[in-house]
Amino acid sequence: MSVLLLDGASMWFRSYFGVPSSITSPDGRPVNALRGFIDSVATLITRERPDRLAVCLDLDWRPQFRVDLIPSYKAHRVAAEVDDIDGDADVEEVPDDLSPQVEMILTVLDAFGIATAGAVGFEADDVLGTLAASESQDAVVVVSGDRDLLQLVADDPVPVRVLYIGRGLSKATMFGPAEVAERYGVPADRAGAAYAELALLRGDPSDGLPGVPGVGEKTAAAMLSQYGSLDNIMAAAQDPKSSLPKAFRAKILAAVDYIAAAGPVVLVARDTPVQLSGTDDRLPLVAADPDRVAELAREFGISSSIARLQKALDGLAG
Repeated sequence: MSVLLLDGASMWFRSYFGVPSSITSPDGRPVNALRGFIDSVATLITRERPDRLAVCLDLDWRPQFRVDLIPSYKAHRVAAEVDDIDGDADVEEVPDDLSPQVEMILTVLDAFGIATAGAVGFEADDVLGTLAASESQDAVVVVSGDRDLLQLVADDPVPVRVLYIGRGLSKATMFGPAEVAERYGVPADRAGAAYAELALLRGDPSDGLPGVPGVGEKTAAAMLSQYGSLDNIMAAAQDPKSSLPKAFRAKILAAVDYIAAAGPVVLVARDTPVQLSGTDDRLPLVAADPDRVAELAREFGISSSIARLQKALDGLAG
């Protein structure tokens, strides 16, 4: 038994940019992201043969609790000019012809009976983290193009793996604790947690996370490997008798406030109030509403993609 957890936004953004925009519905609407997303789901079902599947959503792509701690968090992605009626919500800059396709994707998933999952006030990363951390029976595969989620890899109580699709689904790489430790040089016995600490020290420009000035990935990995954890590094920095290199010590001590603030920003939440779109996340073998699926296939001009998805589901019955 296994559960497949998909990072919805990560996948449809990659579909949007990876499939030609010339692909349109019969009435001329772009459906490149829609087709790419459905085809990717079909490929993943065929490859991983999951019993359960949930597409995880950003119900708040830039949570205020993270912005309060690190104001630069995802600030570069906020739309420059937004007519915000409420005046208190940041709106993510998204291509004009992608947003309507997200609604199409959600409509098709609903017609098929494929579960979506979200948590009010949290990002999809937090939903993925909560579902992975709460699983006690089935092996978990998290699918995303976001390296931040490598912090979720684990062997206990169930195997949690991350299928990283940052270079495309055809070049996807499966990461467990051993692979994360080998690739990034972090301690193997706590590879997931250590990767999060590596990201905190190194920073991540794509998320507006500054990192510790002057500390790159290699240095961060070397120090984590030597001292075992960020907590141990901080203790060594405070201990004048420790063997922590002088220059690195100075950089860490100068960034104490940043390090304290960045922890909750970098770490995915694992206790969010996740809500599923249906009663459970069991993967349906047939569409919940086949007439609606057929209608949507005609309306959006995606009959071939729908057929591929159904073929993938048919393959699970054998």
